[in-house]
Amino acid sequence: MKNNKIYKITVTGLMAALCYVSFTYIQIPIPVPGGDNVALHIGNAFCVLAALLLGGVYGGLAGSLGMTIADLLDPRYITSAPKTFILKFLIGLIAGFMAHKIARISEDHSKAYVFKWSLISSVCALGFNVIADPIFGYFYKNYILGVPSPAAKIMSTWAAGATAINAVVGTIVVVIVYNALRPTLKKAGLFTSIQ
Repeated sequence: MKNNKIYKITVTGLMAALCYVSFTYIQIPIPVPGGDNVALHIGNAFCVLAALLLGGVYGGLAGSLGMTIADLLDPRYITSAPKTFILKFLIGLIAGFMAHKIARISEDHSKAYVFKWSLISSVCALGFNVIADPIFGYFYKNYILGVPSPAAKIMSTWAAGATAINAVVGTIVVVIVYNALRPTLKKAGLFTSIQ
């Protein structure tokens, strides 16, 4: 494909916009005791989808930019923006590493192989978030923002539950959408090979 770099930057912007829109407008907010907020959303799914389509760095950037901008523009989440930037970038890197460095799903493989590795990549990346978000969130709230330890612990516990639900729903969305998009992109000549 000609202008592969321009294509990747364009799709990264599109995925960042989808992360932003899905978190900002398609969410179920859950107020947490202690004044914090968590939400059920599928924003992370677009981060992983971008990593499967473009590679880990581009996927991480899409998630980081889209979700961080969403945090910065919402007073309820503005203090979480630095944490969001780091965690979403890591989600993309993990998904991209699993999908492209280990499984090499951008090469020719059977549908079953691609399905299996898109699922494994999604589970690893979003599973990482289920563990890292509450732990990182606890230390971030307690030591950076100065939230007292018991309140930070309560907030992290609620965040862990919402993050787990988001991970399950996000994995389902990613696997369905990626496996539907892949043959269409190949047919249109828009499928990129990731090395």
